[in-house]
Amino acid sequence: MKALQNILFGVKLREVIGTTQQTIANIQIDSRKVSKDEVFVAIKGVKSDGHAFIDTAIENGATVIVCEQKPAILNKAITYIMVENAQAAVAVMANQFYDAPSTKLKLVGVTGTNGKTTVATLLFKLFNELGYTCGLISTIENHIGKNIVPATHTTPDPIQLNALLQQMVLAGCTHVFMEVSSHAIHQHRITGLQFVGGAFTNITHDHLDYHQTFEAYLEVKKTFFDQLPSAAFALSNLDDKNGAKMLLNTKAKKLTYALHAPANYKGKILENLLSGLVMNINDIEVHCRLIGTFNAYNLLAVYGIAIELGEKSQDVLVVLSALTGAEGRFDYIVSKENIIGIVDYAHTPDALENVLTTIAKLRKGNETVITVVGCGGDRDKTKRPIMAQVACDLSNKVFFTSDNPRSEDPNEIIKDMEQGLSSSAKRKYINIVDRKEAIKAAISFAKAGDIILIAGKGHEKYQDIQGIKHDFDDKKILENLFNDLAK
Repeated sequence: MKALQNILFGVKLREVIGTTQQTIANIQIDSRKVSKDEVFVAIKGVKSDGHAFIDTAIENGATVIVCEQKPAILNKAITYIMVENAQAAVAVMANQFYDAPSTKLKLVGVTGTNGKTTVATLLFKLFNELGYTCGLISTIENHIGKNIVPATHTTPDPIQLNALLQQMVLAGCTHVFMEVSSHAIHQHRITGLQFVGGAFTNITHDHLDYHQTFEAYLEVKKTFFDQLPSAAFALSNLDDKNGAKMLLNTKAKKLTYALHAPANYKGKILENLLSGLVMNINDIEVHCRLIGTFNAYNLLAVYGIAIELGEKSQDVLVVLSALTGAEGRFDYIVSKENIIGIVDYAHTPDALENVLTTIAKLRKGNETVITVVGCGGDRDKTKRPIMAQVACDLSNKVFFTSDNPRSEDPNEIIKDMEQGLSSSAKRKYINIVDRKEAIKAAISFAKAGDIILIAGKGHEKYQDIQGIKHDFDDKKILENLFNDLAK
């Protein structure tokens, strides 16, 4: 139980009706989860408005209602708190309710379109190897030390997030590495948290279904750095054309990393092989198990963050050389017939181009590159034809298939992908809506030495069709089909 007046500290209040001299048991944003003596915060979401469920929350036991619009009929037994922004309010309240957990550890946020998961995961693995107890908040899964907590969003809601951070504090975590999505920034999920540092990977075409324009998407990402305190550090990829912009208004210590531009943390690729990267990092040669130029950037970001957190260069590089990446990021399997299968989460045009460009550099001769790719339903439709064109431009053969169609017809999604394809691209692809059948067809088309990329789902263990999540694991299916081929 916490005093209501204490958890309201820092919230921008417009009006209070009733008493704040009471204790509350918890904070909820879902009226169905409300219990006795809890606060219900009414949030205007994308699909529903929490104000419509205030009566339900009161029936379930709420004694305090936080909202942006005053209800027409007030209950005299209830305290009503009107705020400027309910999303920001619940984040501040959750931070206070859980005793400001982010101030008790070193919290680092990683944002950008691609690379967030890999950078955060590598940092988690690195600092564990360096002897620390760490937390990880990522798309794939959350870690509290050695314990795994399943992830449902890139960034949890503010209540879940602060509760998770408090668990990490209680478990003795000293460092927490966190993916920070544009949705999380825009929806104030991270408001009130104290970051010791932030890193920017890159920004490309994504989430325009939510942000509407690329400029709006860019500004939201930049907001994360604008809000960092002067005691924090801000590390940005200077090779990205918007990398310098991220640092313009930040009060934090400004730092950069790059492969091409002059930077605080400078890298150079010496060898890029299927066995890994050989690169210089600030003039020190290091052999790493990760593959591709995009991972060279990820490694530079990790190195820079580790140094800014006070670690010694030699210690960092020794551990970094042995680390593997995040699940579903350039995971590859070689069949007994010497067909190479690669599973990757690439679900944006830029990510797909990065992976296929890396594959092109790994080719030793005339190996055929076969890509299996789809696009998610109920998401940014404008990237569909772009992804399709990228796949066709950089592959010898392409199978358009289903990704997570969600509420959409997968056939219609594929039609969107086909729009505007060049005449040469149209000669390269085949539509097979069933994803497993598409993977099977790609394997049957391949011969020894060929490379199959299965893009879009990576680590996911399901396929979302009409609101039902069916078991589906690209890597497991690939392994099983390779085994069938060997029989």
